[in-house]
Amino acid sequence: MAARHSEIIRRPRVEARTGLPKSSLYALIAKGDFPKPIKIGARAVGWLDADVNDWIEKQVAASRCGVAK
Repeated sequence: MAARHSEIIRRPRVEARTGLPKSSLYALIAKGDFPKPIKIGARAVGWLDADVNDWIEKQVAASRCGVAK
């Protein structure tokens, strides 16, 4: 598997990108339905931009599945 390079984004940007508040993000993470954050410091986490993009694309695809054209 080739390594993919991605920017690390912090929670406020993840919230803005997904439209989800913090509580919903962490609920989805707990259920395994959203990418887990990566630790970037003693009290800081972030998400790989590519992981968030993949999740958004999957949500779009799922929402359009079965929709009449």
